[in-house]
Amino acid sequence: MGLIFLIPNAKTYAQEEEPEIVFEYAEDNQMCINCHGHATYMYYNEYADRDVRQRMNPYYIVDSAAFYKSNHKTFACTDCHSVDYESFPHAGELRMEEYPTCLDCHGGDAEYAQYQFERIEEEFHASVHSTNHSDEFTCWICHNPHEYHVSARNTMNLKETILYDNEICMSCHTDLNKYQLIAYQADPNIIDQHEWLPNQAAHFASVRCIECHAEIQTDMLVSHNILPKEKAVKKCVECHSKNSLLMASLYKFQEREQRSKLGFFNAVILDDTYIIGANRNIYLNVISLIIFGLVLGGIGIHAFLRTIKK
Repeated sequence: MGLIFLIPNAKTYAQEEEPEIVFEYAEDNQMCINCHGHATYMYYNEYADRDVRQRMNPYYIVDSAAFYKSNHKTFACTDCHSVDYESFPHAGELRMEEYPTCLDCHGGDAEYAQYQFERIEEEFHASVHSTNHSDEFTCWICHNPHEYHVSARNTMNLKETILYDNEICMSCHTDLNKYQLIAYQADPNIIDQHEWLPNQAAHFASVRCIECHAEIQTDMLVSHNILPKEKAVKKCVECHSKNSLLMASLYKFQEREQRSKLGFFNAVILDDTYIIGANRNIYLNVISLIIFGLVLGGIGIHAFLRTIKK
């Protein structure tokens, strides 16, 4: 009987051990990770009659810790890759194989219907990524199958969500080598492209790229219809207002009953940050209007009395 690969869970606050997680294909996968999990690998060269150490292509290195936290952690490597990879050296023609897409596994499956994979594919094909780059742009350009997980989108810590999602975009738009796999022009400078945006650092840390660059869909986890740059949101009032579009995108997963707190509009935003224009307070608005009315009334009475006196 083979070995069983165990991943221990963290202890609870009561310091009680939780059951260890067993991954069925961990031993088989370890055969691949022995090489693809390290910056170097070693093999026996029968022609030179000696062991040889080589550098692994950095794009083919798999972080095993990240993999066993990902959505695909229960998979065997050969679920997606040819079983011929079990032989070494790998045959050169294996590099030509096409990898499965999301719908190859998740399409038409009622278990995953809530994620709307079919609709995601429709949106993706309508996006600027697909229309500009056709078959060259696949799911895996943005979503690393060895590390991808959706747990970040379910957390109440929005900073984690923002960082995770923005890193997906930045993995291409700030990496010239990856960017030029599908685009032949020079890599755009993100800072220069957003020079019109005030307080860039604060915006990049507080909202996701897709808030401004994707079509808003209130009934999907994340919109995959990335719009052309000409259609990107550039009006401050789109976010900095009572009807902030962030309520239909970044904050849409918060409980609706939390959206009214101590008289604040869009109160749920206050759990994470303060957005000028979006976090106005009903009571402060009324008080300010009363004060403004009293001031105008005082000016009017003063002017009236001065007129009578003259």
